[in-house]
Amino acid sequence: MKVRIGYGLGTAGHADLSGLVDGLERFGFDSLWLSEQLTGTAVDPLIGLAFAAGRTTKLKLGTSVLVLPGKNPVVLAKELASLDVLSNGRLLPAFGLGAPNPIEHHAFGIDRKERSAWFEEAMPLIRRLWAEDAVDHDGPRFHYEGLTIRPKPIQSPPDIWLGGRATSELRRVGRLSDGWLPSFCTPDEVAAGRVVVEEAAAEAGREIDPEHFGALISYARTAVPERLARLVESRRPGTDPESIVPLGLDALRRKIEGFIAVGFSKFVLVPVEARPTWAEELGEAADAVLDLQKAPAPA
Repeated sequence: MKVRIGYGLGTAGHADLSGLVDGLERFGFDSLWLSEQLTGTAVDPLIGLAFAAGRTTKLKLGTSVLVLPGKNPVVLAKELASLDVLSNGRLLPAFGLGAPNPIEHHAFGIDRKERSAWFEEAMPLIRRLWAEDAVDHDGPRFHYEGLTIRPKPIQSPPDIWLGGRATSELRRVGRLSDGWLPSFCTPDEVAAGRVVVEEAAAEAGREIDPEHFGALISYARTAVPERLARLVESRRPGTDPESIVPLGLDALRRKIEGFIAVGFSKFVLVPVEARPTWAEELGEAADAVLDLQKAPAPA
């Protein structure tokens, strides 16, 4: 099992994105993950990742997550393939339904009730557009005859990751995705969720690579910010925020080790408190956790 540790910004703004990108490459972190929220302060993830691709040679480039409902799958397939080519095969796409926020739904031009159906039609189409030279499709939303996009991605094709913790979301992961990257979760919960994912995959005649189970971990240094505590409460009523958001780098390491112990190996760390510089934050985090990426993980 290969442990890999990357960093994300969540839906926070882009303060000193160059410092983050340069620090991740310099200290040896695996990846950068950018999220999508049209009405928030975060930069567009594909623009941000293209910026990162131009400053790095090794850093993998992930979306956590890219909202699929409301988007033209042909345009998105072309954009992602182009980024994979220009980064020499470093793209790590993760898709989602989008935040449960009516304002965001309106911004994407889609009714909340339509999100799942749009997703289920668009995601397989993107895979086909990456792999096939002439795509025929006649569905409820999209109709194509002999459609081809180029360039094709360097990866053949890129693995697609999904998030989510609800049973319906876990089953979608098993049916459609190549990996699972949940957030706001505990090691015990993801171990139980993995069973559902793998059962759904087996029912669909598929198998998820054992290396493709990970978690997004938000962490704080001194206290869980009130806005994040409210978010935890809204998603997990009655849950102590500190059971989800580790406080301090020692607690962060223990949390990662807990996930590794149940067979999860890919991690996206999201700091929720501002630090003086990214160099300071990443340097201290590298000292605290990055040896886990280099050390052999338990079988």
